[in-house]
Amino acid sequence: MAEEKEAEALAAKVVSEIRVTGDKYRSILQEEIENTHWRHGGPPIFDVVNKLFEEGRTKVWPEGSLEEAVQNAVKSWEMELSHKTRLQDFKTINPEKFKLFVNGREGLSGEETLNIGSYNALLKSSLPKEFQYYKAEEETYESSHDAFRSAFPRGFAWEVISVYSGPPVITYKFRHWGYFEGPFKGHAPTGDMVEFYGIGVMKVDESMRAEDVEIYYDPGEMFSGLLKGPSLSDNKGEKQGGSENTRSCPFSK
Repeated sequence: MAEEKEAEALAAKVVSEIRVTGDKYRSILQEEIENTHWRHGGPPIFDVVNKLFEEGRTKVWPEGSLEEAVQNAVKSWEMELSHKTRLQDFKTINPEKFKLFVNGREGLSGEETLNIGSYNALLKSSLPKEFQYYKAEEETYESSHDAFRSAFPRGFAWEVISVYSGPPVITYKFRHWGYFEGPFKGHAPTGDMVEFYGIGVMKVDESMRAEDVEIYYDPGEMFSGLLKGPSLSDNKGEKQGGSENTRSCPFSK
């Protein structure tokens, strides 16, 4: 009982700090705005993906709850990883201890994760290259983000489904989803929702900064949706060949 009250108190503290500035779901403290090296010149605006999140989420957690705190902490961490260029500017992790482990693979340090980007870190694979849906080793930070921004123009939303244990070791279930409305790696968009579920285990310090993050999920759940779109090269070939049996333009609405 005492542990539950302590976890709830910590959650309330974290949520109050998160709400210092405008974004409802991510911590961007006022003093960070001027003193941080931002990848695109300034703090990001999440209005579009926030709208997708609010329309498509399956849970609405009570204000001040542990679930809300975990959800906002992970969203804030992802924001920093995608939009800050120096690990010293991160507020959500302990840079001296941080490690990211995905599906049991060897852990990546904070600097390694920052250098390759979140998509490449999460999509590394030990499969032979001919069986890889996505070759993370051949992608840069920029090319990986360009590929997924193209596929999900409204963003790729993320939510906490359940929290099974509170700090210092937080175990949670999550859902990630978006609408496949732009091309991905030569595949035409389908307009369908693409989603997957996973489990996270996050060890945090007394300030709720992440020290270890373990992620477990099946990448095939996501790629089954992204690779079912018709090949754009096939469409081009049919058009050049003058076939009367061509598919309609995948971009038309």
